[in-house]
Formats: sequence, C-alpha cells, structure tokens
Amino acid sequence: MIVAGVMSGTSADGVDVALCRIWPGAREGDSPRVRLIGLLETWYPKAVRAAVLRVMEGEAQTAAEMSRLNWRLGELYADCVEKAAELFGVKVGLVGCHGQTVHHETRARRALGAGVRSAGRSTTWQMGEAAAVAERMRCPVVSDFRPADLAAGGEGAPLVPMLDYCLFRSAKVGRVLLNLGGIANLTAIPAGAGLDSVMAFDTGPGNMVVDRCMASLFGKKYDRNGAVARRGRVLREVVERVMREGYFAAAAPKSCGREEFGAGFAERLIGMCRDAGGTDADCVATATALTAESVVGAYRGFVVPHFETVSLGKKTEICVAGGGVRNGTLMAMLREGFAELGVRVRAMEELGVPAQAKEGVAFALLAWLTWNGRAGNVPAATGAKKAVVLGKVSFG
Repeated sequence: MIVAGVMSGTSADGVDVALCRIWPGAREGDSPRVRLIGLLETWYPKAVRAAVLRVMEGEAQTAAEMSRLNWRLGELYADCVEKAAELFGVKVGLVGCHGQTVHHETRARRALGAGVRSAGRSTTWQMGEAAAVAERMRCPVVSDFRPADLAAGGEGAPLVPMLDYCLFRSAKVGRVLLNLGGIANLTAIPAGAGLDSVMAFDTGPGNMVVDRCMASLFGKKYDRNGAVARRGRVLREVVERVMREGYFAAAAPKSCGREEFGAGFAERLIGMCRDAGGTDADCVATATALTAESVVGAYRGFVVPHFETVSLGKKTEICVAGGGVRNGTLMAMLREGFAELGVRVRAMEELGVPAQAKEGVAFALLAWLTWNGRAGNVPAATGAKKAVVLGKVSFG
C-alpha cells in the first residue's frame, strides 16, 4: 500500500509529506516493512504560519478564526499530498495526517468545574481538517493520533518510537534515535530489546528557543547553519542555571511543547543572558548550547542507567534526524558532548531514512497500523496503561 505521512512540527515552519510503500512482515506478528518513495517539503505561507503561532502562544482567538484556520490547514495538507503524489507518480491509498499541534499540556488543570485530565496527564490538540484531505485524495485519512493514548493514561507523546523500533532496532548495538525538531525527543532501544524495554521522551527544546531568539534579536526565522551561534559566546552560568529547572530533572515518560519552551521561556532566557552581560549573538549561542546540554544530560541521566540494566556492555550510537541537523554549531556541540561519553553520533541517512523525512514516515506507518487494526503507541514511552489503536479515520 502507498501511504502518505503528513507532518507539521512544533517549529510551525511548514509541511513534510513522506510517501511510503508499506507491507506486512513475512510472518504473523513481524513488524511491517517500510520503504520511503520520496519526500516533499513545503513552507507554510507567511499568513498561515503567523496564525498558527498566535494560537500556539495562547493569543485570544474567536471560534470563527479557529475554525477557519483548521480548514485552511486541511486544504493546505491536501495540496501538499496531491503535489507529492504527482511529483513521484504514485496513487496514494492511505494518508496519515498528524496535523499542527497548537496545544500540548502535561499538567492536569480544572475547567468547567472538573479536572480536565485526558485520563490523568495531558491535554493536546492538533489542527487541520482531515475530511478536506480525504475528499481531495479520495482515500481514507487517519488523523488525531494522540487522544487514544491520552485516554489510556499516557501523555499522547512521543509516538515516533513505534517507527524507531520497527526500523532501527539492532541485536548488537544499543541505539538512541534523536529528533531535533522544535522540541527534541529521543527513543532509546537497548541492543536486542523487546518493545517493552524501549525508553522515549522529550528532552526539552530543540530548535524552538533558538528560532525565537533569532526572530526577536535578528528578525530571522532560524540560525542558518548555526552561523550566529558560532560567533557568539556560550554563557555557561545561564545554561547551568536553566538546566537546574524542573522539566530537565523530571523522570520519563514526559513530553513538552510551547507551553514550557515557547516565547515566554525564550524571552526569559534572553533576559538572563542580558543580565550576564551577553550580546545578541551570545544569546543565540547560549540557547543552542542549552539544547545540546539538555540532550546530552538526558542521555547521561536517564538512558545510560536504563541501558546498563538491559544491555550491559553493548556499544551505543546516537542517530540524529530533524531540522536541527542543518545547524552545524548545534551538531558540533552534540558531537563534543557525546564524544566525552564515548558515544558515536551518526546521521539518520546512514540508516536509510533522510533526517527530514523521519517523522512523516512515522505517521505513514502509524496510519497503516491503524488501518489494519494494530496498536501504534509504545506504553513504555508514553506512560499509557496499555497499547491502543491510534487515530480517527475520515473516509474519502
């Protein structure tokens, strides 16, 4: 089956469509086989991105404005899938559309006289009307993947670990699959481990805080190849102070978003850098170092102890995907940090999947699993009580 995986990340910069051929494993119970056909990357129009960011940052919106954005995103996703199918000359039989996350909160809150808990931990919302995609493509669309996991007691994230386990587990090497999107997340798979031994969680900010610093200080969407950070000075005292804050020490499973590391956090970080005598470039360098340190610290504090109990003595490697791989300064910081721990850093391409395509491929796989009545979450990663079939289906 040809499946299109549609992904819009927390950076809210655009849409990735990964076209995949997916088929069952050779024997019953085997992991499905996945082959990437091609990837189409599309930037959001400026007006759409601005509207998405307003919702993400909690600005007041009318119901009409929210509804219009939901449908505009759906039509945009349909455009992207349609273009990808034409570009690669395939007929899409199923679409997995993650949608645009505009809210993801991991703390229970009261609303309308009761606890809004989504089964105890998180509330989440992904926008983008799947019916618009189904009508255009004339095929089923699986969307809204996260609520089923929430209802089963999980955090609704991360969901990419199912792909990581199916495609990248190894009997000989422990692998940590790191994704540097707006938020950074990792999946740790001990050598020879079963699905119940997979560890996965969000480590903290990926590109999000760096991007906000660039927008506030330089009027740019991102730090191209880490050039600004490279000429700045890392304010170590600021990094160390932030790393002592709550999220980084919290045990997995855990997930985060703009609620923790959005505009307010970035502006506070800039203020801390200013108080420490930092320049604009120093602020960007410090934000970049914070991402690197939070990833390395998460590996050191959580993954190493986990691996020591499951795959003692096996070698470990880090495989990196996501938009952050294009930031040369960030990658250099990560390589330096992991070199001190004796861990090799590899590009995701070395495992056969382009870095930018990985999350799109993941939601193509999750859609295929849903369509075939198979669970897509990894309870060990999300904290759910059980494995569940994810998503809602719109029929074309």
